[in-house]
Amino acid sequence: MKTLVKELWTSVISTLVLGALLCGLYPIVVWGFSQLIFPHQANGSLIEKNGEIIGSEMLAQGFSGAKYFHPRPSQAGAGYNGNSSGGSNLGPTSQKLMDSIKANVETYRRENNLPTDAVVPADAVTSSGSGLDPHISLSNAKLQIPRVAKERGLKKEIVLEQVEKATEKPFFGFIGGDPGVNVLKLNLALEGIDGKQTANP
Repeated sequence: MKTLVKELWTSVISTLVLGALLCGLYPIVVWGFSQLIFPHQANGSLIEKNGEIIGSEMLAQGFSGAKYFHPRPSQAGAGYNGNSSGGSNLGPTSQKLMDSIKANVETYRRENNLPTDAVVPADAVTSSGSGLDPHISLSNAKLQIPRVAKERGLKKEIVLEQVEKATEKPFFGFIGGDPGVNVLKLNLALEGIDGKQTANP
């Protein structure tokens, strides 16, 4: 009986101590460290314009106008809903998925004035698992440059320069996959350019 009580008491004390350390002290230390070393990332990588928060570097937004670079399609809620992150859950044999991709390919070619047989990047016509991927591939961005440049009255070279600036490369050249272009940061950068001064003659 004494052994049972001793083991029970040891279990209770261990639970309380570990609970205090792992559910209290550890999260506080991690939070404090992140606020000290990576405050921007720790607070959501938020982007401000004129003192107002307009989005996050880590969340896609639904740009659809011709003068904007378009993100990946989204199945998050009604689209790009941060409260309903998720994909379509449709498998590779789904006819609904095939029809959706086909329609997206046709729309992408039409919007960017591409030939009917032009190869379209996969990320331009399929949604990510979260529906909130803030990046598009470099090939996707480059195919959109002529449309955006024309609509904004900018030289293609200037738009390409902004695409390259908004391209995020893998850590150490290999961690994180292929380079990705942050659509929100790119569109914001283009908003700050005066098309009248850089327009094609």
